[in-house]
Order: sequence, then C-alpha cells, then structure tokens
Amino acid sequence: MSYFDAASGAPLHPVARQALLASLDEGWADPSRLYREGRRARMLLDAAREAAAEALGCRPDELTFTSSGTRAVHSGIAGATGGRRRVGRHLIVSAVEHSSVLHSAELFEVTEVPVDRTGAVSVQSYVDALRPDTALACLQSANHEVGTVQPVAEVAAACRAAGVPLLVDAAQSLGWGPVEGEWSLLTGSAHKWGGPSGVGLLAVRKGVRFSPQGPADERESGRAPGFENLPAIVAAAASLRAVRAEAAQEAPRLRELTERIRARVPRLVPDVDVVGDPERRLPGIVTFSCLYVDGETLLHELDRAGFSVSSGSSCTSSTLTPSHVLKAMGVLSEGNVRVSLPPGTPAEEVDRFLEVLPEAVAAVREKLGAPTPSAVVREDALVVDALGKRCPIPVIELAKVIGDVPVGGTVRVLSDDEAARLDIPAWCEMREQEYVGEEPADRGSAYVVRRIS
Repeated sequence: MSYFDAASGAPLHPVARQALLASLDEGWADPSRLYREGRRARMLLDAAREAAAEALGCRPDELTFTSSGTRAVHSGIAGATGGRRRVGRHLIVSAVEHSSVLHSAELFEVTEVPVDRTGAVSVQSYVDALRPDTALACLQSANHEVGTVQPVAEVAAACRAAGVPLLVDAAQSLGWGPVEGEWSLLTGSAHKWGGPSGVGLLAVRKGVRFSPQGPADERESGRAPGFENLPAIVAAAASLRAVRAEAAQEAPRLRELTERIRARVPRLVPDVDVVGDPERRLPGIVTFSCLYVDGETLLHELDRAGFSVSSGSSCTSSTLTPSHVLKAMGVLSEGNVRVSLPPGTPAEEVDRFLEVLPEAVAAVREKLGAPTPSAVVREDALVVDALGKRCPIPVIELAKVIGDVPVGGTVRVLSDDEAARLDIPAWCEMREQEYVGEEPADRGSAYVVRRIS
C-alpha cells in the first residue's frame, strides 16, 4: 500500500520512534519536582523546548507545548485577543485557513480576505482589511489542501506597521523550514512532520500582549494546563530536528515528483483541472479535480489499487458541501484528489500511481454515465432537471446536452446541490463555455450556461 496522504498525518519518523521509546523510560516523572527523577524529566523537557524553539526561530521561553495543533490555534487566538480586548474584537483571516482558525474566529467580528484561483492572498487585501479595532490577523504559512505558500513575511510587515499581531498557522510547512518574517504568534502540529500525534506548538513573541483564557495553571507558563506528555514532546522535537536536517535533500526530490504528477495527469486523464500555485507551493503536495467523477468513489477505486489519497471534494459521505478552500479559490470541486507524498516516497510508486489513475477515473466515469461527444442540434434552449441529484450528476447532465443546443443557445440546469454553485461555473471555464449566472427557481436554483464553442 502506498500512503500518499502525508498532509493529513505523516508516518512516524524513525527518530521520533527511538526518542519516544527512550523517553518512556526516562521521562515519566513530574518535571516540576525536585527529586532525581523529576530533575531528569525537567532536563528532557528543557532540551526538547530548546530544540523545537531553534527550529521555529524563537526563544525557548517563548514556546509552549500544547495537546494538539488545534489546541495551539485556539489558545493562541484566545490569548492574543484577550490581551488586546481593549483594542477591539475584530479579526482578519484568509478564506482558506484551517478549520481550527475559522472556528475560533466565529467568536469575533471577522473580515475574511479572499484568495485568487491559486489559493494565495494579496498583501494589499490584508492592508485594506486592517481597522483601528483589529485585535489580531491570522494567515497560514501554506495551504493544507492545495499546498500554496502564502506571502507571510510581507503580510507580517504590514501588520507590524499597523501595530497588529499576526498569528501564523505553520502546521503544514514547519517540517520544511522556519517561517520567515516578523510574525507575532506561530502554531504547529507534530503529526504533520512525522512526530507523534497529541503534541502542538504555540510560540508567542516577547512583547506581544497575551492573556491566557480559562482557569489558571502553573504549567507551561499558564498557557497549556495539565501534565505534559513528555515522551511525545521529546519525540516531536527530535523528529522536527531530523526532518529539517533531511529537508535540503528531500524537498527538491519530492518537488520533482509532484511536478511529474502535475505535468502528466492532464495528459493521461481528460477533463482535469490541476489546482494550486505551480511555483509557490510545498514540495510534496499536488491537487487536481476530475470532471464527471464522484470523489468518494474515486478514492475507493484508488484505495483498491493500493493508494491512500485524500479529497477536498463535496462528493463524500461526510459532507454535501464543497471544501471551503476549493470554494474560495473558485475551482472545480468534484472528483478532487490531493496527493501528499511523505519523505522517502520512491519514484517508482509515483509512476505506478500515474499508471493506475487513468483506469480508475475511467471506471468511475463509466459507472456515472459520463458524457460522450454529441453534434445533434435540437433546440436553442434546454432545461436539465437535476433536482435531488448530488455532485457530480448536475455537471454530467449539463455536459451531455451542451452539444444539443446551437452556438449561442442556452442550457438551464436546475439543481439544489450546493456544489453546483461552484462546479458549474468551473466547468464553463474549463470547457470554454459562458456561465450566464444563477437564477431563482421553484426549488433550488437555475444555473444558466450559454454555448459559445
């Protein structure tokens, strides 16, 4: 089985395993105690903090270990806004932030900064969003679904000039290098770089107003209550140092493999949209969407072929709404596949994936009755009733009949699936047809498409 979902959770690094097993014997005592076992545990905790702080580019006393990356984000936003409660309760976030940031932001007045079709924000959009009552700005270092790297240093400089702290969610990028720029707060998650799950990092620069929320606790400067999971912390710090040492050699190799996927998938599979920035992106992530494909079914086909990948598609059993990242980018969501290669992935496995993918996509399209070319002209306007049918059926039905209207004719697609609002315009752009717009209907909405070629 080839595991191609490292962006969700990387396999445990061998160094992390070794450090975890060793610290289970040495680091079980309370590091706050003064007896021998406690002092030994304190030495391990201090060494882990120094190693992790060096990797983040901060001071050891600026770094807190939390129970997860999500907990780090929640604590960081709560503490930063608590420290600036007299300024106001306005937050700035990008539209493609991780759900942990977006859920925390729901408690405040929020300005959501849009992204372009590559998933990147503009620095000017953050500048324009700044207000006198802005308590905090948030921006991920790189996107978890499409790999696009954000202009963190430039946004941090703009925020600093306005006196507003910037929190950076660096979960996806920390394994590849430190985050540049004068950020104020930074979070990370160990299982993203090959450390054990259950360890998060929260760095708060000296001088940043920060007021921990909730009951006070004497551990971790009051920012992360509860007994430290010392063996996991030691393993997280050790693996971060290890993957950083390997990054200089591994990053170019994985970048070449993902570039191979980006270049070959459109040639091997028709009607595919490769998304994300082609240049400013993480080394191991490549994402593409396939027209006329049910994302969940495609993932099952690939799983049977021996490949573990993930999807931001709306066509999954857990949700009937498109990925908020793909939606914000305005790109196709149906049949979405994210390939995220863990360090050490052999090139042969990537080549085998490229051999398997076309057959898997073709099999799914055949099951769903994907369209075949048609040159029959019948009417100047057609109505497709796709009410009650979920992604990707509305788009498949549209594609089947677009050739049945003359150039200049229109097709109205009736649909009550939220994904259609995103996928029909994306289909029009891919197939060089005109998306006229959305109209109200008795049920759902009517999406009007004009044939121009």
